[in-house]
Amino acid sequence: MIGAIFTLLACQLAGEIASQALHLPVPGPVLGMVLLVSLLVWRRQLGPDLEAASGFLLRHLSLFFVPAAVGVMVHGGRIAREWWPLGAAILVSTALTLGVTGVVFQAVARWVARESQT
Repeated sequence: MIGAIFTLLACQLAGEIASQALHLPVPGPVLGMVLLVSLLVWRRQLGPDLEAASGFLLRHLSLFFVPAAVGVMVHGGRIAREWWPLGAAILVSTALTLGVTGVVFQAVARWVARESQT
């Protein structure tokens, strides 16, 4: 389990280093996630330790929202003053996320169907 947590944190750290060193407009944790997915595709298996560690984190995912909720409470006045740009950003990003997720899902579904036929 410690090795799996180390793998998760190492991928996140590598993504953060790459993002900072290359001055990329992509957050480090996103690059770390891409690195982790690449690693898993290369290995072709998840591994029981990584599955247990990620399952534990997913079961307790709600705890990761506590800092965000505290930030909303602390900056409530600013949010009230700037509700229009925040609302627009949330709506646009949600629509883009749904669209990209749909396209990626369809591509993966076609890929899985093609792989199952061979």
